[in-house]
Amino acid sequence: MEEAAQCAHEEADPSSKPASDIEDITALHDTAMSRGEPTYIDPATGYSVFTAATHKARGKCCGCGCRHCPYNHAGVPMADRASRIKAPALLSGSFDALEADSLVDILFWSGGKDSFLAARRLVRERGRGSLLLMTTFDGASRLVAHQQIQVTEVVRQAKTLELPLLGVPLWPHIPYPERVGDALRLASRHCKLGRVCSGDLHLESVAEWRRQQLGPVCTELGAVLHAPLWRVPYDDLSRELAASSVPCRVCAIAVGPKPGARAGGGAVVGELFNASLVAKLDEGTDTFGEDGEFHTLAEVWNASVEDPLTQSVGDCP
Repeated sequence: MEEAAQCAHEEADPSSKPASDIEDITALHDTAMSRGEPTYIDPATGYSVFTAATHKARGKCCGCGCRHCPYNHAGVPMADRASRIKAPALLSGSFDALEADSLVDILFWSGGKDSFLAARRLVRERGRGSLLLMTTFDGASRLVAHQQIQVTEVVRQAKTLELPLLGVPLWPHIPYPERVGDALRLASRHCKLGRVCSGDLHLESVAEWRRQQLGPVCTELGAVLHAPLWRVPYDDLSRELAASSVPCRVCAIAVGPKPGARAGGGAVVGELFNASLVAKLDEGTDTFGEDGEFHTLAEVWNASVEDPLTQSVGDCP
């Protein structure tokens, strides 16, 4: 089948279906695979959808962004991947940028200040060639959870910071540990994974969730979980953020866990995260928003220093 015709037969957005149809997708695909059938009928559109085995028999990615692509969308142009991929794939940069003979850190990258500060710590410890960013996002809306920003914003960040970025679209019919595990296995085929990192600050419940969800795949791949900012005093983190010169702007707010709390704890979407904002936050609000009161976007493209990832606190103007 010609590529244009193949693309026309690939339904783009499984999460736009009713829940029952979403659950059917995996069963329909697995049944077709077990029977040796090349396609199955999508229950919402009536389109024929190729199975992973059919794509694999083709021998290469067709570049359409197919639902069951076994080639991690290698044929989709990099500029189109943020809007088209349905499985883990690079969104920016290259695996070749990573050190071939060194252990590589892979960092969950939400686009916010904590992710950025974690990247600073990791780059200053091991160098740029040992860091791979990884962003999970909703496969339908292309929004990064919590931050509520389009995945194109994190692609822009990765390009500005000159770091490779692995995108991980999430779908309701694929369990989170399975999908992230697929992404980590993809990375491990191109580099030696050492640590799976996050920007977690101090919430033990979050750390335990990561251990439960990601611990098994980390063990499988010989990697360990790591949080470079864990229990680092907020004053120290604030000094590092100031040294980087990267403006961080509130991009989403929510009601924190304290009884009677206001959404954002007094922070407003669009405000810069700085000492003035921290000073006006409601009593009991985590000043870094770690309890989910607010989330930020690190505007790395507006940094005033040459390299915000390596600028030291002592060199802060």
